[in-house]
Amino acid sequence: MSRWLGTERWRLSSRMVIVSLVLLLCVQLASFVAIHTSIERNARRQLGEQLEVGARIWARLVEQRATKLGQGAALLAGDFGFRSAVGSDDRDTIVSALDNHGARINAALAALLDTQYSVKAVAQGEAAAALMPTLAEIAPQLAAHGNAVTMVGQRPMQFVMVPMRAPVLIGWVVMGFEFDRSLVDDLHAVSGLHGSLVARAGSGPAMLLQSSLPADSSARGLALSAGPPRSAEWIQHSVPVSRSAMAEVRLQLAGPLEQAVAPYRDLQLVLGALTALGVVLFGLGNAWSARRVTQPLRSLVQASERLGRGVYDVPVQHTARGDEIGDLARAFEHMRTNIAANEQQIRQLAYWDRLTGLPNRVQFRDAVLSQMGSGDCNSLAVVMLDLDRFKHVNDVLGYAFGDRLLQGVAERLHQVVRDGDSIARLGGDEFALLLPRADAVVAAGIAQRIATVFEAPLTLDDQMVDLSAAVGIACWPAHAGEVDVLLSRAEVAMYAAKRRSSGAMLYDATLDNASAQTLSLLTELRRAVEQDELRLFLQPKIRVDGGQLCGAEALVRWQHPERGLVPPMQFIPFAEQTGFVRQLTLWMFDQAATQQARLRELGIERVSVNLSTRDLLDIELPEKLDAILIRHRAPATAFCLEITESAIMDDPERAEATINRLAARGFKLSIDDFGTGYSSLAYLKRLPVDELKIDKSFVMGMADAEGDTKIVRSTIDLAHNLGLSVVAEGVESADILNRLQQLGCDEAQGYHMSKPLPVDGFVAWAEKWQANAVWPQKQQGPQTAGLVAH
Repeated sequence: MSRWLGTERWRLSSRMVIVSLVLLLCVQLASFVAIHTSIERNARRQLGEQLEVGARIWARLVEQRATKLGQGAALLAGDFGFRSAVGSDDRDTIVSALDNHGARINAALAALLDTQYSVKAVAQGEAAAALMPTLAEIAPQLAAHGNAVTMVGQRPMQFVMVPMRAPVLIGWVVMGFEFDRSLVDDLHAVSGLHGSLVARAGSGPAMLLQSSLPADSSARGLALSAGPPRSAEWIQHSVPVSRSAMAEVRLQLAGPLEQAVAPYRDLQLVLGALTALGVVLFGLGNAWSARRVTQPLRSLVQASERLGRGVYDVPVQHTARGDEIGDLARAFEHMRTNIAANEQQIRQLAYWDRLTGLPNRVQFRDAVLSQMGSGDCNSLAVVMLDLDRFKHVNDVLGYAFGDRLLQGVAERLHQVVRDGDSIARLGGDEFALLLPRADAVVAAGIAQRIATVFEAPLTLDDQMVDLSAAVGIACWPAHAGEVDVLLSRAEVAMYAAKRRSSGAMLYDATLDNASAQTLSLLTELRRAVEQDELRLFLQPKIRVDGGQLCGAEALVRWQHPERGLVPPMQFIPFAEQTGFVRQLTLWMFDQAATQQARLRELGIERVSVNLSTRDLLDIELPEKLDAILIRHRAPATAFCLEITESAIMDDPERAEATINRLAARGFKLSIDDFGTGYSSLAYLKRLPVDELKIDKSFVMGMADAEGDTKIVRSTIDLAHNLGLSVVAEGVESADILNRLQQLGCDEAQGYHMSKPLPVDGFVAWAEKWQANAVWPQKQQGPQTAGLVAH
């Protein structure tokens, strides 16, 4: 969260306070939103319930009014004089009674109907004539229900009708009353809700008849809407009043949402005030707590800085606390006292190798420097040695065994030094000897004695280990005048001896020059890929039995802008050492994939590409090759990957896993330089290889040495028995090619057919070869067999 807030560079106390306050505010904000939503939802629900109660109150008011009107009509219908007038058909008395009784109860209509619902008499008045058609229409409904509400013109009217019996039914008394504003005002006074009477004739616009709403209220317009009433300020409820063919009348009940929410506003204000007060108190408390945490931490930081400077006599503070900071302070104090008590031992550890008990690199340098500065020493020699195959010992026998081996080497070195000489372990499997008052001759003698004592294998736990080492020698003042330069040049000589497998080597200035040239060359090589200085060359492969062109090996050449064409042996080995060979392999595979379609037209079945040790140890190599194949739309079956025995042996399990994944993708796999390693037969049984490639040293030797011919014959027989094809490289004469044909070799490659050529030159050579080559039959003897090119 501190990263999101941008507080990474703030003090810890500030970050703690800010993060805590932000979390608290987020919680309070979420609570406020939840409470606000709940209040509004509850207010709407309660207001909805009030509207339903208002609808029942309205129904009760209408019912009470109908009851009142019905009682008035029943009183007239039961009047003896009125019934006598009806019985004698005294129309003047009937009309007068209707007028008087209607005026007494404020009826808009008073009428007498016969038993067939025909109007016999109507009270005098202007509205009577207008109400007569409506009365005739609703009379059957009134007889059935006793009362009804309907529209008369633009006015809602309520009618009641009661029977008049003497004692049998002799007629019906009908009274009509208009719905005026007093009814909706009564509803508002009783329930607190506003009511609006709305009429709609057919599909026409709605018309507001009566309303208790203020004239400027937005709910008036909402009451007239055709769809369901919706408003952010008002909640409405529609109650049907009457429905006829002419018009529909409904009551729109409305309640203000603000009025329903108002009781909760004070609660929200109180909650807001409590939240603000809580944030202030929480911030103050958090600041105090953070300060209580960070102040001791700053004190511990200062204590650690003192320990780093070697000041061990100042006690650590805050050790009396009972929390985690107290635990940390006590741990610092314990460390301080232990360091102070063992300071001398610590100083010894800084100068001695704990495994062998020998001086380490720091003490060895100081010893060399001391000898160079002493007045009684006018020369000295430094001998450095690096064990061979020590990594293999660790991998196979374990690190514990490797540690014991280093201890055994230290014991052997004590056997070769003179009195006054020093031995040191510089690190890993590197050791050094300081030979005071010694020159190159004496140092060479010591190196020879080292080689002699290493001739006897070292036996540990019934396991014998052969010892050997690369030794480098540098002398002062002949080779260097400063201690660091002297040690560096002894190391240069040691690594030169390891590269050349020469045992011991005395420093020479040309070694440094070669190293500088190599470094420069590798720097330029990295740039050569980007500047398109590399070139793809192809060397053809032919079928020994028929002479057909069947494949090619992809090779890389470097066209340096200043050095010209750089031989591969000048940059490939160093690319292998630095790991840059992976980029070279991918570049070469990409170039070969680019030319794959063109080569297929020439009859080239597969292009061979060499893989190095570092390529096999790259677990992502199969995916990288897949990406190149997809980009150039080339199949994996069009490529043969050549692998040397040494590449497999460096890390067999990892290399075998990579080889299996490559074979599963369809690549053909070949063992290159077969016969020069030591463990090929052990891996041929389980590796998914398809081809053996006989090393050119054996093939070229067939012309002069019968032993090489036997090796080639045995290799071909072995491969065929295992179901593998055989390629012979280094074919440089027709005689060798004829011998390979007689031995049943499958394919051949060498200068006799063609040297490696650039792509365009290879295409031209292939076209000429296919057009002009004549191949002998197998039964021809060696004297007549041969290749004839016209």
